[in-house]
Amino acid sequence: MKKITALVIQKRNPNRVNLYLDGEYAFGVARIVAAWLRVGAELDEKKIEQLQVEDARERALQQAMLFLSYRARSESEIRKNLLKHEIPESVIELTLERLRQDGLANDNEFAQTWVENRSTFRPRSRRMLAMELRQKGLDDESTKAALAKVDDEPLAYEAANKRAARFKDLEWSEFRKKLSEFLARRGFSYSVIAPVVTRIWNEAHNQEQHNFEEEDIS
Repeated sequence: MKKITALVIQKRNPNRVNLYLDGEYAFGVARIVAAWLRVGAELDEKKIEQLQVEDARERALQQAMLFLSYRARSESEIRKNLLKHEIPESVIELTLERLRQDGLANDNEFAQTWVENRSTFRPRSRRMLAMELRQKGLDDESTKAALAKVDDEPLAYEAANKRAARFKDLEWSEFRKKLSEFLARRGFSYSVIAPVVTRIWNEAHNQEQHNFEEEDIS
């Protein structure tokens, strides 16, 4: 048996407590884990081991919550982050299970949200979206479900329309080259790129012609 001789809140992290046993520093624990500890109490080896396991679980959960506070994550991303912080794999699996139960880890929802956000703010091809999802550890089933309704043509048009203003003063050949290269970097195929670039050009110049006609009338 070992006696708790001191419980000292860490200066750098007030959410953790340094535990001293028999006058010597033993290890740190989360403040919530240390809540039931008292100076003078005695701990056997089994209780000490249990305390360390509880602390590892709490530390893993807090780290996962911090990681998720910036944006949604795939389970693979969460697992890699916890491994980077030296959380034992057995504790990681328990943490992921708890996150699933709380609705904070769901690869199907993550994949769907990722595709929707990309399509809204930075449109790219179905192929590139699939590559991104696989890089984030999504399985084929989740990836296919998220991409089921993705259509490259409207995505390419949306991406090209946002970019075209930069090239509005270029001649057709240079306009086509630069906008086509941009869409190719977004993963679109030539069969999608060619008609979209032509459409964007025609719309811009038809509008210019329409504006000139209005000026002549006035």
